[in-house]
Amino acid sequence: MNYCSNCGTKVNFQAVPEDHLPRHVCPQCTLIHYQNPKIVTGCLPIWEDKVLLCKRAIEPRHGYWNIPGGYMENGETVEEGAVREVWEEAFAKVEIIGLHTLYSIPHVNQVYLHFLANMTTLDFKAGVESLEVALFKEEDIPWDNIAFTSSTFSLKCFFSDRKAGIRQLHRSKV
Repeated sequence: MNYCSNCGTKVNFQAVPEDHLPRHVCPQCTLIHYQNPKIVTGCLPIWEDKVLLCKRAIEPRHGYWNIPGGYMENGETVEEGAVREVWEEAFAKVEIIGLHTLYSIPHVNQVYLHFLANMTTLDFKAGVESLEVALFKEEDIPWDNIAFTSSTFSLKCFFSDRKAGIRQLHRSKV
């Protein structure tokens, strides 16, 4: 951050009294600019013994497969954001079962929340952010072409839980 979004003055990166981290502070209007992690939300859509994945049409990781997801918007719950992302990327309608994985990536300031969701119909197609959308059985997952570690983690946890006949919340150990 270079300039104050309130008054346009060049900001300083400095210690703030009674805060444990340095912050961007405007010397003119004294506004403290807090920068916090971004929340990425999505769903692992399930149809019978298959899961729905999207092949990315955008960077980063263009051409790789991913669980449908993206940044949460202001004014929505994480569940609403997850359902919206599935619709935007795959035009699929889903009903959330529950939170599946919480995956923190501190070095890029992101927190992923992946939900499990049942697909309500088999109607789906690629949205503008997807090159292709497909249902996969576990043995057909293109493991070497998964876009992000958060998706690999969620997929592996899902299939492991399914084999064990349980459903539980998984947290990353990054």
